[in-house]
Amino acid sequence: MGNRAAVRVSAGLTVQVIVVGALLVGSATPAFAARPAHSGGGGGGGGGGSTTTGFDVSYPQCGTTLPTSTAFGIVGVNGGVASDSNPCFGPSPSYPSYTQNELYWAVSTSTGTSNLKTKALLYVNTGDPGNVYNGKVISDWPTSSNSDDPTPCLTTTVTLSSGTPTVGANSDGCAWQYGYNMAQADAASLTSAANAINAPISTVTVPTTPSSYPWWLDVETANTWQPDTTMNVADLQGMIAGLNAEGVPTSSVGVYSTSSQWGTITGGTATSAAGSLYKLANWIPGARTLRGAESNCKLTSFTGGHVTITQWTGTIDNDYAC
Repeated sequence: MGNRAAVRVSAGLTVQVIVVGALLVGSATPAFAARPAHSGGGGGGGGGGSTTTGFDVSYPQCGTTLPTSTAFGIVGVNGGVASDSNPCFGPSPSYPSYTQNELYWAVSTSTGTSNLKTKALLYVNTGDPGNVYNGKVISDWPTSSNSDDPTPCLTTTVTLSSGTPTVGANSDGCAWQYGYNMAQADAASLTSAANAINAPISTVTVPTTPSSYPWWLDVETANTWQPDTTMNVADLQGMIAGLNAEGVPTSSVGVYSTSSQWGTITGGTATSAAGSLYKLANWIPGARTLRGAESNCKLTSFTGGHVTITQWTGTIDNDYAC
């Protein structure tokens, strides 16, 4: 995958993707962000056939020509990190027409696959930036908990060159609430985008409820994570809880990652002690051909669950339904 110069970790704050201070970040490009889409048919080509292969797209493909037929489409709801948006997920000032929107593309052009039992799937970038990065407060880091947070999110003060602001602590409770808040925002983005697409058309109805889609958490070291793996686990558990609150069952949530990256970020979750992260479905990248993607379906799940989708790359990210 290609290199990215920076990722945005919060509104108004852009940071370099390097190891700085206490944060754990990497140099690889987040999934789905490296290559533009191109016209194509049949769901990726190769011997797997159109009933088992599809494409995934997100903000880097905004404004490009997307494949005209695919078995399934996977669309990025947010931008490069959890707090960003994908400007062409649904209608926006930059992409006002529903025909320019990736959610509409996934629903309207997909033929369906018996393996996944769905045409359109969603993914969201994730991260655990903590309360301060490079001497600046992360503006959307929480300072309190909702009633579902298993550990209270409390405030603390930090000493910066600009003063001593009160912020949410770098704690499991605040990390859980951050993940919950990001998932709630993603669910709201889905409903808003679907309603905006449906308003001017009647030929294709885009489902508006979050529970109508499988959701995938993109968990990669290229985004900002804490060295404290328990905080990172709490953040991801909070995301699942946020989706659960919108009607999405945990069985409809999976993880895009690799065994190495998942282990680095979470410390490993292949036992029941990981709670809601245990036995999540896997979407595994790394193949360069369809044959390689098919072979990767046999890899051991890094969550103790099942490998459901594998990805291979070319001029566009292609996906195989195991």
